[in-house]
Amino acid sequence: MAKRELLDCTLRDGGYVNDWEFGHDKIVEIFERLVSSGVEYIEIGFLDQRRNFDMNRTIFPDTKSANKIFAGVDKGNATVLAMIDYGTCSIEKLQPAQDTFIDGIRVIFKEHLMYDALDFCNQVQKLGYKVFAQMVSVTTYTDEKLVEYATECNKMKPFATSMVDTYGLLDEEHLMHIFRILDKHLDPEIKEGYHAHNNFQLGFANAKHFLACDSKRDLLADGTLYGMGKSAGNAPLELLMMYRNEKQDAHYDVTQVLEAIDNVIMDIYHKQYWGYNMFFYLAASNECHPNYVSYFMNKRTLSVRQITTLLNSLKPEKKLLYDAKYAEEMYISYQSVECNDKQALNQLQKIFGNREIMLMGPGSNIKRQKTKVKDFIVEQRPLILAVNYAPADIKVDYIFLTKAKRYTQLINDLQGSINEGTDIIATSNVTKTAGKFRYVLRYEDLIDKETEIIDNSLIMLLKAMQAIGVKKVSLAGFDGYSKNEDNYFDVSREYGFVKEKAEYLNNYVRKYLAEVKDKITVEFITRSYYAR
Repeated sequence: MAKRELLDCTLRDGGYVNDWEFGHDKIVEIFERLVSSGVEYIEIGFLDQRRNFDMNRTIFPDTKSANKIFAGVDKGNATVLAMIDYGTCSIEKLQPAQDTFIDGIRVIFKEHLMYDALDFCNQVQKLGYKVFAQMVSVTTYTDEKLVEYATECNKMKPFATSMVDTYGLLDEEHLMHIFRILDKHLDPEIKEGYHAHNNFQLGFANAKHFLACDSKRDLLADGTLYGMGKSAGNAPLELLMMYRNEKQDAHYDVTQVLEAIDNVIMDIYHKQYWGYNMFFYLAASNECHPNYVSYFMNKRTLSVRQITTLLNSLKPEKKLLYDAKYAEEMYISYQSVECNDKQALNQLQKIFGNREIMLMGPGSNIKRQKTKVKDFIVEQRPLILAVNYAPADIKVDYIFLTKAKRYTQLINDLQGSINEGTDIIATSNVTKTAGKFRYVLRYEDLIDKETEIIDNSLIMLLKAMQAIGVKKVSLAGFDGYSKNEDNYFDVSREYGFVKEKAEYLNNYVRKYLAEVKDKITVEFITRSYYAR
């Protein structure tokens, strides 16, 4: 009769959350409780020769390290596994299986490395290990490639092969489609496994469906304690155990894994959350590497709609293989909406003329030095232009808008405020919800492609002022950046990474101000790191 089994990979996949630093006593406790629970397979970590041995971590350079970490530990009836990401651990780092605590090795590999990885699996198998060939990003395989893979797999006949849904893209129908092809063409003695991710909240549902299918082949599903793992997390082991106990006459001691969750995992979870969220939903729904989502979201300039548009336009061959340079090119290209801004510049030149100009940023010194700001306004009666926000207590003439992500917030700020109806001067990367902005300036002309953060709003605004012929501006609320404090009046408006980039940002603006001092005079009304 075909078996249905479970594999726990908390100590390995869960390690992405905490850099595999569980602590030696916690590693042993997790392992011993898993043994007591009756789970059939326990994966104890990564074999990676690039890492140094650390008694407190479940990523180690060779099989000898596992012997040290688990010395004297009883593995009961469990089959103990370790994982190798193909290419990160040479065959020379592996002892014969009889000399190590490890019974089997799982080898993960992407489709283009399939042949080389299976050859490596064959070498590992000759050392006496139960070998699991792990198809990373199984959704990239065509039906024809799945048949080709099964044919090659049969030649070396691993103990098991697993479908790894790396980015959580599968639903039940797609999972079963892939499984049926492999099931038909694989040698019947090869176990088939499934490793889920929870980007669509389907990790447990898919694993349950997989375990319930009518195949005559032995099947095993991966899980982790409390779903701990990379990105959106995995199928929770405790739920898979509960399901098998109730529906498949299994006899796991779920209490043991709940104790491990309570004693160890929850402490980690409270420090470093994992699980379903919008970030991983965007990656999965657009079938792309999550680093693209991270890159575009960290720009803090794009709306979710715009991010989705960008993700949809990624080249198919780039989607699951993250390319930072390509992402930057995509971002700049998307933001650089072509527009002819000659008419807008001419109109603004007539309006600004020889007026005294005050530019307002969202720095906290607007409030701290409120009297100084208001005295300047009363005495100089300047034309006031705020950047990316509407002040609550100062009437402004224009708002300079450079970030699509600020658009909705700005519209909400304007409604019912003293600045309701204030005109917006927008850069061409920002799209109005209905109609068009009266003044649109070409984004491409205002950014700096030669620096790390290409779209600094103050620099863009100063470039715009020069383009319309302004010779002098006074600045309030452009405080610059501090490593030690929140220097925005509303911290939700601040880039999430400005504290770590504070010195770079301040130096960048100071350098620019020095370069343009003969073209435009910049005076600070409020204190600023830029003026030092």
